[in-house]
Amino acid sequence: MVIFAYLLGLATGVPLLIWQRRQQRRREQRLISTLKAPDWPTALGQVEQLVKTQPQQQRQLRSLGTSRDTLEHILQTAPIGYLQVDDENQLIWCNEQANRLLKMNQPLAGPVQRRRLLLEVARSYELDALIEEARESQTRCQREWMLYQISPDPLHPKEEPTYPLRGYAVPLDNGEVGVFLENRQEAALLVQQRDRWTSDVAHELKTPLTSIRLVAETLQPRVDESQRRWLDRLINETIRLSNLVEDLLNLSRLQGDQFQGLSLEPVDLPQLIQRAWVSLEPLAQIKDLTLAYEGPPHCLVNLDETLFHRVLLNLIDNAIKHSPSRATIFVHLVLPDRAAKATDPASQTLTLEVMDMGSGFGAKDLPHIFDRFYRADPSRSRSGPPINLAPVDPGVATEVNRGTGLGLAIVSQIVEAHNGTITAANHPELGGGWLRLRLPATAAVK
Repeated sequence: MVIFAYLLGLATGVPLLIWQRRQQRRREQRLISTLKAPDWPTALGQVEQLVKTQPQQQRQLRSLGTSRDTLEHILQTAPIGYLQVDDENQLIWCNEQANRLLKMNQPLAGPVQRRRLLLEVARSYELDALIEEARESQTRCQREWMLYQISPDPLHPKEEPTYPLRGYAVPLDNGEVGVFLENRQEAALLVQQRDRWTSDVAHELKTPLTSIRLVAETLQPRVDESQRRWLDRLINETIRLSNLVEDLLNLSRLQGDQFQGLSLEPVDLPQLIQRAWVSLEPLAQIKDLTLAYEGPPHCLVNLDETLFHRVLLNLIDNAIKHSPSRATIFVHLVLPDRAAKATDPASQTLTLEVMDMGSGFGAKDLPHIFDRFYRADPSRSRSGPPINLAPVDPGVATEVNRGTGLGLAIVSQIVEAHNGTITAANHPELGGGWLRLRLPATAAVK
């Protein structure tokens, strides 16, 4: 009986042992194929190496976790807002500053517990458009807008703060987008204070400068011929200071609450260009300059004629100053192509280009061409011998030989008031200054 039990156990155990051995070989073969080793000893060596490197990998994982916590702490305590949305524009993370700026009323700053659409927690369509722009273009995008808070209770509305925001959207992996938010209220207040100060100073200087000029012009015929040149210099400098004051006043009128709006009316733009050239032609004749106009002979555009005439005077005057003798000033007018596809933005605008044949703008000057009081290098700043303004018509002398650094700033402000843009560059063929002005296609009268 004992022998029978022994044989029965042996018959049962041997197949089980064989099956276990086969299972072990299969696992070994899978491990060898996973490690891509030629034989089992090589595979064991790789396993030993993996075991040895495990503590190092654990240290690296702990280091990555620490870096993530540090980065999250920096974002939480940053003085600017930060939020992150997924590919469906659902809010997945925000810091306390973003929570406060957008009045999102999130219970916890950091990873949100329940994802919701960003527009549900922050009613800012400009922010939503900025995120979509960054996601579609896969580049860093920037936008500024005014944040108007909407009262949640329409029956009991309350005054909510309104302030300017600047957003920087950065595309991330898997369709996610991160947005940095900056409150521009303090900067806007500083700009308003600066503009108010310059406007007040300009108003105070206008009357004494006028008095000085009147006194000098009264004394001019009463002094000796040898001393008259000093009075001429005094009058010219007084005129230059008066022009500076007038430019400051014009800038203050074009900005903020003092701007009374545009008086738009259909204006024949080619004829307006011709009138501006006629006003400045006496100065152009001193250098023997000519104007080459290319474009339609007639084109009605909705413009503020007085302000846009000022734009043309400044652009052509700038080209005259920086052109060499016996050169040509080029003015091109390109009408919008209404038959072109809407995907081509350049064809959907009215473009005016003014080009000279001078030395061009310096690379360091280009970003600041339209800044107030910015003066380029001496080669482009009132170069050459001074021009005698005595034989020039007084109306022209008011517009030229300024050198105040405000002419292009005024141009930029007037163009923006017309919902247009202006850019400065060096022409690739002529090498001189290339000022390109674009107006919306709707400005051109059909």
